[in-house]
Amino acid sequence: MGKKLVNMTASKKTITDTALLLTITIVTFLLMYLVAIFGLGGGFRTFQAFFDMLNDKSALLIVSCGLSVVMIAGGIDISVGGVIALVGMCCVIFLRDFGGNIFTAFLVALAIGLAFGIVQGFLVAYLEIQPFIVTLAGMFFARGMTQIISSDHLNVTDNEAFQKVLNTRIIIPGLGYTNNNGVYMDSYIKIGVVIALIIVAILFFTLRSTKLGRAFYAVGGNRQSALMLGINVKRTTFISHLICSLLAGIAGYVFFITVGSGSGDNAMGYEMDAIASSIIGGTMLTGGVGNIIGTMFGVFSLSTIQKIVNAAGLGDPWWTGITRAAMLCLFLVLQSIILIRKQKGVKV
Repeated sequence: MGKKLVNMTASKKTITDTALLLTITIVTFLLMYLVAIFGLGGGFRTFQAFFDMLNDKSALLIVSCGLSVVMIAGGIDISVGGVIALVGMCCVIFLRDFGGNIFTAFLVALAIGLAFGIVQGFLVAYLEIQPFIVTLAGMFFARGMTQIISSDHLNVTDNEAFQKVLNTRIIIPGLGYTNNNGVYMDSYIKIGVVIALIIVAILFFTLRSTKLGRAFYAVGGNRQSALMLGINVKRTTFISHLICSLLAGIAGYVFFITVGSGSGDNAMGYEMDAIASSIIGGTMLTGGVGNIIGTMFGVFSLSTIQKIVNAAGLGDPWWTGITRAAMLCLFLVLQSIILIRKQKGVKV
């Protein structure tokens, strides 16, 4: 009976920590965006300004969700940026040189993500190699393979079906705006945004309402306790890495249909941006705490910072890095405070 009470208390505390971090993330984003609207004006006052943020960061949102899953389970994956670049390059070659179509290119992206997930998940979960080392090797391998395939920047120009997908715009009725020339412009989102939002919804449901989702939190919170509860820790860890790499493959496809090209430099630094978005969104590096909705707002926050810095006339790239670092440090401090509070609660 006593153990059940302890488990219930720990569960409530985890939910409270997640809700607290999520609230802070959402409030921070809303305050930043309101400051941008009223302080910087034009570029932030239309619905399309927000939709453009979604259009530009749809691939980052997908891969950040994957990082959140693996971090909630107590792991890390820094190979995702390389996987995105490799998927993009393979899709270009497949469509341009082998006469492939959009659907089969998507299957190629899934296959690449699945392959990385199986190999890395097995090494981490069953051979118990540190996930940072395994995924670092995965990152080097993916970037190297991308350069082996081609060191050039490749485009798909003669595939009509791909061009239609690339140029597809989903109109959002009633949210348009009038430009400076007095012409009404429809607001729109791209196909990648739809894919990203579907993935957010699926993962939100999975983490919140399924046995697998609860297993991720349990393993990330305390592996020994998870074992005592009868959870297959190795299988859960394997699945978390599999999901992360699979989402990296999907993100690579979304990135490809957004920019329309493949390059070894594609998605450079996305692994760091994804980790930062997850942390800002309330996912704790120690595992066991996180929320996909928070991750989405973490992506929004990083993108808003970048837009604010550019709108303020600070076009040099280091200003964006400095402001991102400041926000990341702030949320790391908040996580440390919560962790200290949790440890004190355990001691009592």
